[in-house]
Amino acid sequence: MSLQKPYLEIPGTTVFDASCARKGYHLNQFCMSLMTVENRRAFKSDERAYLDRWPMSEAQRQAVLDRDYSRLIQLGGNIYFLVKISSTDGISVQAAVSTMTEYSPQEYADMMNRGGRSVEGNRYIGEKK
Repeated sequence: MSLQKPYLEIPGTTVFDASCARKGYHLNQFCMSLMTVENRRAFKSDERAYLDRWPMSEAQRQAVLDRDYSRLIQLGGNIYFLVKISSTDGISVQAAVSTMTEYSPQEYADMMNRGGRSVEGNRYIGEKK
């Protein structure tokens, strides 16, 4: 019996579930390693070599190198762990998250201060197929 996951049909949304957690385990562990100054220095001195220490997929490694946060989420990254990368880069969470939108960091902050995005078109309203 296959699991029913209607939330997979929410436009533009990746719900972090057990499948994502399994897929992103090593990616998220890499992110957590950046909590120590020694590991941040090692990562910044040779990012590729540091990433190669972790049994991540090549797609995950490349998404880290590209700082492609949307792709990292698709590949099992949890945003609470991924912000360790932006922090290591000296970039605010606001700036990192804005890269997943069509907004600049300031436009993103302004949009959020106005109450966030409209829910219109962003809800699961599909019929069972």
